[in-house]
Amino acid sequence: FYASPKGAESSSIAYSIIETAKANNLNVFKYLTYLFKELPNTPFKEESDLLEDYLPWSPEIQANCK
Repeated sequence: FYASPKGAESSSIAYSIIETAKANNLNVFKYLTYLFKELPNTPFKEESDLLEDYLPWSPEIQANCK
């Protein structure tokens, strides 16, 4: 199915994000677009708590990605 264990791991991460978005009634395309746009500019190394703001059940994500 997958050419390498890393490929299988990457796919499982992507599918988990997508299915969690669906379970939280988000528009998956909007959610992924939002993540790809916002995450590269977020200083997670300095403030790891910021990741919680990007989880599918956060109020901001719910407002922007339905």
